[in-house]
Amino acid sequence: MAKENVLGEFLRARREQVGPAELGLPAGGSRRVAGLRREEVAVLAGVSTDYYIRLEQGRERNPSPQVLDALAHGLALDEDATAHLHRLAQPAPRRRRARREQVSPNLLRLMDGWPDTPALVLGRCLEVLAHNALGEALFGGHTHSGDLVRLVFLDPDAREFYPDWERVAVNTVGGLRVAAGLDPDDPRLIETVGELSVKSADFRRLWARHDIRQKTHETKRFHHCLVGELVLSYEALTVNGAPGQQLVVYQAEPGSPSEAGLGLLGSLAAS
Repeated sequence: MAKENVLGEFLRARREQVGPAELGLPAGGSRRVAGLRREEVAVLAGVSTDYYIRLEQGRERNPSPQVLDALAHGLALDEDATAHLHRLAQPAPRRRRARREQVSPNLLRLMDGWPDTPALVLGRCLEVLAHNALGEALFGGHTHSGDLVRLVFLDPDAREFYPDWERVAVNTVGGLRVAAGLDPDDPRLIETVGELSVKSADFRRLWARHDIRQKTHETKRFHHCLVGELVLSYEALTVNGAPGQQLVVYQAEPGSPSEAGLGLLGSLAAS
């Protein structure tokens, strides 16, 4: 998965997804390219067309932070995508031997103290490193319950479990792209992307877009095989003592049918 010109690939993918009308530019008749032309991005960013072309082609590898910010503005990148752009332009750090991800015993005890709240700890590639009883019950019963990326793209019942499957898929791939920007040579990441690229056309389509989605908070719909539809909001919190790990906590609206459904799921899991 690690490639020589990751910065250029990102710029090209994002350029192809921004229409001229979105930035107040004239469409200009028939266009041979999807999205913006290279010269349009260059004008918006205040750099020469030749310089921008060299960036996309990988012949220029040291843009200044000011140029990166200008490019982010020209491509209408949000905060997360802008941060990703800056990471791609930095020299690749020397790869250290990957350590097995372990969850703090204190964090495990904390999650176990939330019997009515589903909670998971996710690793850098969105694999489930730990869960409390209700978190296990929420995601249990699938072929890939222990890996949220593979659950979305490889599980036969994923589209039933996630009624808003396309949105979940876009956000999941965007989260994996964040991990790729932090460490593109991570062996687990390379394995995950390689397998999914071979087995899932939907994953290949979304991976090529280079969307960035930092997992923070969202409301998500589930159709659970035991309790039916659940509408849950989640908060994703970084684990400061374990870089790359996230604590994800789900909640239902108080007094809602989803809260009753979670209660029933907890009772079923306990029995």
